[in-house]
Amino acid sequence: MDFSIKAFDTKSTLGTAKSGCIAVAVFENKKLSPAAKSLDSKGAISAALKSGDISGKPGSTLLLRAVDGVAAERVLLVGMGSDETVSEKSFASGVQAALKAFGSLGAADAIIALPLTEVKERDVNWAIRCVVQAAHDSEYRCDSQKSKKDPAPAGVRKIVLSAPTTAATRGALAQAIAIANGSDLTRKLGDLPANIANPTYLANTAKQLAKDYKFEVEVLDRKQLEALKMGSFLSVTNGSEQPPKFIVLKHMGGKAKDAPVVLVGKGITFDTGGISIKAGPGMDEMKYDMCGAASVLGTFRAIGEMNLKLNVIGVIAACENMPSGRATKPGDIVTSMNGLTIEVLNTDAEGRLVLCDALTYAERFKPAAVVDIATLTGACVVALGHHNSGLFTRSDAAHDQLANELLAAGKQSSDTAWRMPIEEAYNEQLKSNFADLANIGTPGGGSVTAAAFLENFTKKYTWAHLDIAGTAWKSGGAKGATGRPVPLLTTFLINRV
Repeated sequence: MDFSIKAFDTKSTLGTAKSGCIAVAVFENKKLSPAAKSLDSKGAISAALKSGDISGKPGSTLLLRAVDGVAAERVLLVGMGSDETVSEKSFASGVQAALKAFGSLGAADAIIALPLTEVKERDVNWAIRCVVQAAHDSEYRCDSQKSKKDPAPAGVRKIVLSAPTTAATRGALAQAIAIANGSDLTRKLGDLPANIANPTYLANTAKQLAKDYKFEVEVLDRKQLEALKMGSFLSVTNGSEQPPKFIVLKHMGGKAKDAPVVLVGKGITFDTGGISIKAGPGMDEMKYDMCGAASVLGTFRAIGEMNLKLNVIGVIAACENMPSGRATKPGDIVTSMNGLTIEVLNTDAEGRLVLCDALTYAERFKPAAVVDIATLTGACVVALGHHNSGLFTRSDAAHDQLANELLAAGKQSSDTAWRMPIEEAYNEQLKSNFADLANIGTPGGGSVTAAAFLENFTKKYTWAHLDIAGTAWKSGGAKGATGRPVPLLTTFLINRV
């Protein structure tokens, strides 16, 4: 779908604009938005609202054809709630309803003249991003592996946003498109089955991104990982026939002397649980256990399209967790890259085993900050549901600042996170009689003890951990990857420029 911005004068030019459709807002109190008023010179819109044909409730719509005095072929009335200063939720509902209606129209283009500048506590740039992301969500299809694919999207293919045409709004539109494209890539990778999206597939995706956007890329294989003494990471891949891949992407868009931000992604392309095997029901969803890695690749897709003026490095530890005669067993002790020994009490707590070596590897970049992203614990879903990603970091000035940046980026992008604690008391739960650490804690606080485990490998830099187990995908009838937290991560990086 193509997007552009144009500033229409609601007193003159909107009514004369030639378009397949114009979407305007109406309200539950029978009032019209300024854009709707400008198209109501003959009273057709106010009559439709007074008749009760549209309630004005958020998400309600009514299509009018050949409105007298309006050059556009159709006018779509969109309910926006009870107040002309629209709530964020009402605006999002209205946008989604408008886009759904556009999909069934016999028109190729449309103008969105909804109140982009009248959303409570939000600016026009947020509203632009909301429209673009919703349009991408409405178009997204997960049927690439079907022999008979769903019909291609019909209806409107070109959208003009009625908004002030400024450098800021043009920039916001470009960013919104890039972030949506990055989210789409993350969703596609997450939705692909594990027999396609294996570690090699992720490595090849990284190589293609490097080619498209002039990134530097390096992919390390098993022998190189053995030479680096990544015993923890390699312990997870022992049972699989698929070779592990350790992927490093570099976007050096800032000054040469500037320390980079490093994004570290968990890339378990399928997680059986290993010898501590999972129950059968729902195990198919473990193809999504690489959504941390997918979000790093999606974020690089976005910052590459924007050519972001910042140094960013992506590190992805990709492998499968499978049971076999070679697989790591409960009770085995492995040695991580930084020398700490780990007693593997449960092979299904494998994400932290791959991440800890990746976090040690990140030290070599002398980073300004490191953020790891992982579908790490079911406990985080219990704690936060599917609304917020879990954010964990130490409590000091530098880490509080990093946490605040990530939380602000989440709120700005509507891809929210919630800060959880890390305290020394949780490390007490990770003590082992036989090794420096156990890979699981004693009962209670499962998402926190997982983060506390990772914290042991991040002492040399400023670090935060995002547990996206509850936000990276949806189960049930809406099963599929969400593309989160690409909006949060990309916004966080944009704000650092």
